[in-house]
Amino acid sequence: MSQALAAPGRRPIRSLPDELVSQIAAGEVVERPASVVRELVDNALDSGATQVTVRLLAGGVRLISVEDDGCGIPETELALALRRHATSKIGSLEDLESVATMGFRGEALAAIASVSDMALLSRPAGQATACLLEARSGELRPVARAIGTTVEVKELFFSTPARRKFLKQDATELAHCVEAVRRHALARPDVGFAVWHEGKLVQQWRAALVHGAGAGNDALDRRLADVMGEEFLAQSLPLAHTEGRITLTGRAGLPDAARARADQQYCYVNGRFVRDKVVAHAVRSAYEDVLHGQRQPVYALYLDIDPARVDVNVHPTKIEVRFRDSREVHQAVRHAVENALAAPRAGSASAPAPAVAPGLPLLPVTPAASPVNLWQKQGPALAAQAQAAMVFDAPAGHKVSDLGALWAASRGAGGAPLPAPEAAPDTPAEAPAVWPLGRALAQLQGVYILAENAQGLVVVDMHAAHERIVYERLKSQWDAAARIASQPLLIPATFAATPQEVATAEQCAPALAALGMEVTPFSARTLAVRAVPATLAHGDAVELTRSVLAELATHDASGVVQRAQHDILATMACHGAVRANRQLTLAEMNGLLRQMEATERSDQCNHGRPTWRQLSLRELDALFLRGR
Repeated sequence: MSQALAAPGRRPIRSLPDELVSQIAAGEVVERPASVVRELVDNALDSGATQVTVRLLAGGVRLISVEDDGCGIPETELALALRRHATSKIGSLEDLESVATMGFRGEALAAIASVSDMALLSRPAGQATACLLEARSGELRPVARAIGTTVEVKELFFSTPARRKFLKQDATELAHCVEAVRRHALARPDVGFAVWHEGKLVQQWRAALVHGAGAGNDALDRRLADVMGEEFLAQSLPLAHTEGRITLTGRAGLPDAARARADQQYCYVNGRFVRDKVVAHAVRSAYEDVLHGQRQPVYALYLDIDPARVDVNVHPTKIEVRFRDSREVHQAVRHAVENALAAPRAGSASAPAPAVAPGLPLLPVTPAASPVNLWQKQGPALAAQAQAAMVFDAPAGHKVSDLGALWAASRGAGGAPLPAPEAAPDTPAEAPAVWPLGRALAQLQGVYILAENAQGLVVVDMHAAHERIVYERLKSQWDAAARIASQPLLIPATFAATPQEVATAEQCAPALAALGMEVTPFSARTLAVRAVPATLAHGDAVELTRSVLAELATHDASGVVQRAQHDILATMACHGAVRANRQLTLAEMNGLLRQMEATERSDQCNHGRPTWRQLSLRELDALFLRGR
């Protein structure tokens, strides 16, 4: 055996020197200059500071200075502050189990001092002058300073050159330092932050004054706009959700504002920025059927929970936490984001549309009628007529699932067109009806619906919109009864099936029954579709069955309905929705628009594509250079 492979002699067990222990801890706490900035800003906020200033040289490698106007450190405690595990944040195990401060371990200052040339300058209230402590020499001398604390960290990793070589360029390290301050700024709108680099102001966020009820939300919105941009505020929805002992606030970005990277996702637990898999999965689940492809949502979420129900002593960088009840947190976050995304955005464009019972016909809109009064006046009669007109002849190859109710709005009980609705006596003839998505004007290339509303022109992708409507109806049926209502076919639809399709139909018969379908073998290579979901009764039964069988074969058959129900329902909705090149009447178009206004998440289809777009009059004028 070569000398290099020889077993070394046994060394005795002994205590490590304090300096070596501090450097080992520094390897866990201090990864780069941004780690130092994070720890020092944590301490500044715990001291009650209202203004924090960070000054950097060479991206933080040559100098990191963090100044605050907090409570300060007395002269007699300065030397103790640099010792390992010396802290004012906790004093017992009970305190550790319910930490309410940003810092608590007492390791940061000692770890930073072991790999840099650090000086601590502080003055508390009631002390005549400030005192400066040099960490290396232990020299303590009086200096001039206002109340507060300044920590200067020079020549980071000068004592460990190997670690210094792993640092990136100054611009990269500066970006990480600014991001560390940005994360604190988003959590504390009541505190002002400023970042200077090489003597130049890089970022500044002024403190927002908080006075009166509701001022806290306004201050947070202003800080979010300052940090993440006005565009984020305009393209996000507010959150205010309480579930059990958990309160969630903040803003969730609209699906249209999703990004290619997950670089604008901020989550806070009791004011601490964290990266938690439970919260991230809950948010992703809430966005799962409104995001297109692999797009990443944008959000800033603030989770308030009893400190005793969350363990922050998991990772040295304090960026990870562990919840006592992860399921409770997951459900609260998912429900909060889902509820915010559920309301159709079209409803905020103008006055809300009147409530319409599911499955009832919807009135075509005319400028001389009030929607609410017209529905009260003619709704019952139209509902009765709709029952007689639910079945209609669709062109071959373009069967539609549930447009019968929409079609019925333009027909009488015998198939004759309905008379134009009359204006209510108390409605001025010139008062236009107010519908968020407006009134239909025409159909473009059999794909898009053009509508006019108070803002200008609305363009609707009719297949995507109808797909979402059908999907939400299927989900509602499933949530109500854990199965979908079925409708037997008068004449079973048969088709030549592959061996895999036959095997899947036999193995997944219970799952198919729960989905409202009955598929049985007709022969060795033929399947018969004997029942389909009632909502999709007018769709293509064979095409629907093939798609569902393919989904069932892709997923594990055991428990597939519980784990992949939304994927299957989305497939069913896609095949049940109105297809391109299907010619719709104005009444059908208006009915589809009204259904969109009353359907949750109708701004995106099941695949995350937008269902409608608004072109304002100003944008239309710009296209034709009007007013120039």
